[in-house]
Parts: sequence; C-alpha cells; structure tokens
Amino acid sequence: MANTVQAIAESINIMGKRSGGAMKERIPGPIQEMAREEAAAGATYLDLNIGPARKDGVELLPWVVETVQSIVDTPLCLDTTNTDAMTAGFKVVKNKTAAIMNSISAQPERMEKLIPVAAKAECNVIALLWGPDGMPRDYNERAEMAVGLMMALSEAGIPNEKMLFDPIATPITLGADQLAAGLEFLRDLQEIAPGAGSTIGLSNVSNGVDEQLRKYLDRTYLIMLMKYGIRTAIVNAYDHELMAICKGQRQELVDLVHGMMDGKEPDSATLNGAALEHYKTYKVLSGQTVFSASWLTL
Repeated sequence: MANTVQAIAESINIMGKRSGGAMKERIPGPIQEMAREEAAAGATYLDLNIGPARKDGVELLPWVVETVQSIVDTPLCLDTTNTDAMTAGFKVVKNKTAAIMNSISAQPERMEKLIPVAAKAECNVIALLWGPDGMPRDYNERAEMAVGLMMALSEAGIPNEKMLFDPIATPITLGADQLAAGLEFLRDLQEIAPGAGSTIGLSNVSNGVDEQLRKYLDRTYLIMLMKYGIRTAIVNAYDHELMAICKGQRQELVDLVHGMMDGKEPDSATLNGAALEHYKTYKVLSGQTVFSASWLTL
C-alpha cells in the first residue's frame, strides 16, 4: 500500500500576494478562490494564517474563517501567534472537532491560554516543539519537550490521537544536522507519545533558497519524512508534483529515497529526470553533499 500524507494547504496567508491584501482590505473574493483551488488540488485541511495580527487579529481571524467555510467544507487549520485571535477564530469554526489549532508550543504562556480553548473545541492540536529558549538543540531536547507538551495536553483531556507533533524543519542553508534530529524524533514518536500524529512546516526546509529550486527540496524532504510515518504536512498545494507525492502517486520515487535512507546506493548513471533530482537532493538533505545553489547541476 502506498504511503500517503494529509496535506494542510499553506497559501491563504497574510504574507501571500493574493491573500494578504485581501485579508487586510476584507475582500472575500481572492481568499475564496484560493480556498476552492486548494480544496480542488486535494488538500485535507486549509491553513488560514494571519500571522501575529496584533492590532485586529480578534476580528480578522473570525472573518477569514467565515469567508472560507461559507464556500468549502474542507476542515480548517487556524494559524496565528495571537492567542486572543485564535480563541476568537475557534468560536466561529463550524466543524471544530475536525479542525486543527496551529499551534501550541512548549511556552508556558501559550500553553496556559490555548490548551483550555483546544480542550473545549475538541480539535486537533499541532504540538510545536518550540520552548521558552526557542528551538530544541537536538533529539533529546525534542523528546523532553514533547513529553512535557503531551502531559499538559493530556491533563486537559486532549487524547494523544488529537496531537500532531511538529519537530520543526530548519532551512538546509543552515546545514543538515537539525533535519536529522527531526527525522530521528519522528522515528521514535510512537514510543514517546503512543497514538499521536505528526506534522511539519515543509517549506521551512527550503527557506532562503532561490524560488525556482525550493520545490525540489520540499518534495524530497517530504519523502524522507514519510519513511517515519509523517501524518500531515503544511504544504504548497499549488505544487502538483508535491501533491502527487502526498497522494501516494510517486511510489517509485519514494522507494528510491527510502532505499537510500537504508543504505542502498543506486547507480546514479542509471537515473534521469525526477529520479536523478531526488537522488541529488537527498544527498544534500542527508548531509552527504554540502548544500550549494547548484546542487542539481553538479
């Protein structure tokens, strides 16, 4: 059976070209068009990201939620660092139990404000492995942070099955060590939090890379995460090839990358097209080749 990943479409975002201005001006048309497009592309969830929205988040997020759910039934993922806006947004979500809260990090003030909201809504929760001192440095800190988050969520009555742990993807421009620690965490997730799911902000891995090259990093990294059972991923639903991987339609490429992760080195001279792209990109993401902007042509 082919591996599949539930896609959380990321493009309805306050920073987006089409959606950002529409959010600020409260123009529903572009946002609704994008919601239809992402749903048609096969997104399992639509991420609605208003960023910090310090001035008007409490009014903006409910408006975006109602704008989107008036035209599509796709479950929503509410995304903001503004806890008051998150609370206001969930009040108007129709299908709360299918929705996702993005996110509750391992920061005391965020846990204190949002865990009760998530428990009342009975929604899914992205448990973000980001603590008071920022990002965990290694696998051990990720595991420790995950246990703390799991216990706090469990005490509020949120079952492990509603938790989606995000080990955080870091840009490949910073090196491959943190990516390896995230993969190791996913491999052991069922021992750390039995029954829990997982997610990742996929495009973080290619942040800072030339726009034309980002898709190759995102696609191969998703396949690497799939080896360890990634359940959902926040993705660019407009990348048709990436969505095909999410739907389990590129099994030969998945088999290639997973084989390399198991130490089975293919003869690169026999590879071409997408297989060669994934081969070269895996070498970079696994730290076997030092990242440079010309990795695909070397």
